[in-house]
Amino acid sequence: MPARVTAVLHPATLHKPHVGSHDRQAFVDTNVTGTLALLEESVAAGVERFVFTSTTSAFGRALTAGTGATWITEDVVPVPRNIYGVTKTAAENLCELVHADHGLPVVVLRTSRFFPEPDDRDEVREAYADANLKANEYLYRRVDLQDVVDAHLLAMAKAPAIGFDRFIVSATTPFTRADLAELRGRAPDVVARLFPAQPAEYARRGWRMFDAIDRVYVNDRAREVLGWTPRYDFAHVLSALAAGEDFRSPLARAVGAKGYHAATTGVYTVR
Repeated sequence: MPARVTAVLHPATLHKPHVGSHDRQAFVDTNVTGTLALLEESVAAGVERFVFTSTTSAFGRALTAGTGATWITEDVVPVPRNIYGVTKTAAENLCELVHADHGLPVVVLRTSRFFPEPDDRDEVREAYADANLKANEYLYRRVDLQDVVDAHLLAMAKAPAIGFDRFIVSATTPFTRADLAELRGRAPDVVARLFPAQPAEYARRGWRMFDAIDRVYVNDRAREVLGWTPRYDFAHVLSALAAGEDFRSPLARAVGAKGYHAATTGVYTVR
């Protein structure tokens, strides 16, 4: 007799890179209907824990237009800006509903950027070297693949005790709320104050810091409740750069970039 399935990890999705190649119905079919099918089959099979990989893209337009950067915790109400965010948020709500109706333990992980492909915005790719861009993002909106995997394993282990919850999975930011006003217009000054070695380290590579940072993803709840201890943050990035090493984890380097499309579709094409 085959072994019974006791846990489900659900990272399958149509992602933001598919917005230009798939219609909205395809996103609904995959991200919403597909998630519902997995949830219902998990209940029927007596699954003991379910981990859903969601995204910080769910927050979308929740970023305020004020003078300072926005402090993003799980308490911020999502306002998705595209079909990807809409369907991932809907899938999160289905997870919560199935937990409430059937008791299935579900943990939702809102992961920030960990894809290895270049940024999809032409103006950003032209302004920053790819490694420069990703290094900057570790300050507020990126996470290493190894830390993502670790968060999923912890979520799977602790789901029965948690019941249902959502967690932001992003590298630990060095910023505090006191930095928010200055980050929106003087981000290089804030970073240089926190990391005095950064300006010289960047200068010798011809890199530069972002002029402004508009949001900060906060991982406090994941670290406290899941016991998650992400290892790859901006301090690690600077240390690796100073040593002349790749700041990605061995796992991220081994996995590399797989691409999203077989046919030519901008920076996400399989190469």
